[in-house]
Amino acid sequence: MAHAMGVDYIEQDVVLSRDGELLVLHDLYLDAVTDVARQFSGRQRDDGHFYAIDFDLAEIRTLRVHERIKDNGEPAFPGRFPPDAVIFRVPTLREIITLIQGLNTSTAREVGIYVEPKSPAWHSEEGRDLISEVVRALAEFGYDSREDRAFLQSFDFNSLKYARDELDCDLKLIQLIGENSWLESSTDFDYLRTEAGLSEIATLAQGIGPWLPQVIEDSGEHAGQSTGLVEAAHRQGLLVHAYTLRADQLPDSIETIEKAMFFLQEQLGLDGVFSDHPDRVIRSLQHPGL
Repeated sequence: MAHAMGVDYIEQDVVLSRDGELLVLHDLYLDAVTDVARQFSGRQRDDGHFYAIDFDLAEIRTLRVHERIKDNGEPAFPGRFPPDAVIFRVPTLREIITLIQGLNTSTAREVGIYVEPKSPAWHSEEGRDLISEVVRALAEFGYDSREDRAFLQSFDFNSLKYARDELDCDLKLIQLIGENSWLESSTDFDYLRTEAGLSEIATLAQGIGPWLPQVIEDSGEHAGQSTGLVEAAHRQGLLVHAYTLRADQLPDSIETIEKAMFFLQEQLGLDGVFSDHPDRVIRSLQHPGL
């Protein structure tokens, strides 16, 4: 659907199954977006989660995917696709790339892929080299150069360095920027947002992917203004692709996607934005200021 709406890239978060299949899934575990707890009761780990890496692809094929739900069973984003309409399944990375490339052929477009191997250090602790598996799969489909319509992104600086230096990955790399409190990786995100940190990123990657509140002040007397991160990254020659612009989860200082896009593009000079609502983002790009 995003392809039909006219996006430039489609993002794939990727994890591994027990039998080594690359799955397109946002979380390490299956319970927030599938009926795994009903179908495989008792297969959860001690923390209560049903991890994808504990299931073979054949088992995951039996699951039905629904909109994200919270721990209490309520929809995480009320008003989106009804979570009780369980008509979807977990796709593999190879299936998604085949679909996108097929749509590119049939529409004469060149929509790219934007891949994030999820928590590579965690996978390493499980004895799996997720980054290597992803890089190899992308190469199978012709994505192996900075000239290709593909980005490889990660919150883990060491994993990007491993991809570039040890796997000889020549894809465009994006250093995702989170908050240290999220414990996404051992990477020090506070440091990476400094001039010295951005300079270090620039020796390795082509851009950064910061959280939206890291580029827009969301409170106080400077609410709705630039934090200075975009400008600092641009001084280092880095692209800035911020995440995630959602119509139902906007920063307090910005009332609509349309107002957000006007600020992000026209005033801040952002190079790209991830969005759950690409139709509204694209409409804003086509008709700025509306």
